[in-house]
Amino acid sequence: MYDVVNAVGVATDLSHIPTPAKTQGFVPDTPHPTDANLKGAEAALKGADIVVIPAGVPRKPGMTRDDLFNINAGICATLAEAIANACPKAFILVISNPVNSTVPVFAEVLKAKGVFDPKRLFGVTTLDVLRASTFVATVVGDSSKAPEYTVPVVGGHAGVTILPLLSQSQPPIPAAILNDKAKRDALIHRIQFGGDEVVEAKAGAGSATLSMAQAGAEFAEKVLRAAFKGETGLVAPSYVSLSADEAAGKSIQKEIGADLPFFSVRVELGKNGVEKLHPIGNIDEVEKAGLQKAVTELGPSIEKGANFKPASKL
Repeated sequence: MYDVVNAVGVATDLSHIPTPAKTQGFVPDTPHPTDANLKGAEAALKGADIVVIPAGVPRKPGMTRDDLFNINAGICATLAEAIANACPKAFILVISNPVNSTVPVFAEVLKAKGVFDPKRLFGVTTLDVLRASTFVATVVGDSSKAPEYTVPVVGGHAGVTILPLLSQSQPPIPAAILNDKAKRDALIHRIQFGGDEVVEAKAGAGSATLSMAQAGAEFAEKVLRAAFKGETGLVAPSYVSLSADEAAGKSIQKEIGADLPFFSVRVELGKNGVEKLHPIGNIDEVEKAGLQKAVTELGPSIEKGANFKPASKL
């Protein structure tokens, strides 16, 4: 674990849990156990196979994800450079918001260092899928069935860029809900802006952490199972570079009607990260309208991340 403060204490706390893992914490001055030339982030990252990044300031009431950008983008740029130096082949799982922009920040830093591999960079959007499952079950009228629902979520990871494909839900959502405009609009809005519920409920004390930890753990586990245990057929949503699967990426760009370099789709995972990008598929008129809104907002967010220039190192 690495952070600018407190990581040593948190890692020590975790180390008391009886698992096969050995836990160690690093702060900026912590040296590498065997390489005195490395310290801090690069010492923590040296030789890592997978890096999960929830770093950054949390959202507060009234803040949008874009309000977080300048602070969190600088943190992400610094960490991306450390990854490029210490573990350039690692799978990188970005949770830091705004994901729509921070993932492009990572990509540009890695490109500048000559180590960008689009198959190994992921924006973690799993929380949108977990929320969709939970909220759909609530609307259907049986919250206990939330784990049974799988709703594909595409687009991005903020507001209207989050597009739940309710028409593709398994099991199917009752037509009485899908055809009721008020109910459907309310359900879509709650999935898209569910994070606001947490921010408001915490009254300034932070944003989603526990549900996000669950989402991050679920996605990281799938990456590990596919990459290191050789499991096949594992599919999970993720905000990725569409160049990770060029042919499928171009098809997705045709589906969305825009040449966006990043988009959240269902990703089939493999030993090298992205094995295959799955198409959006058949969507209804409500979702087609939502897709255009998502595309319109995503373009500037991606551009903002791609053009970000950090003012100074942290």
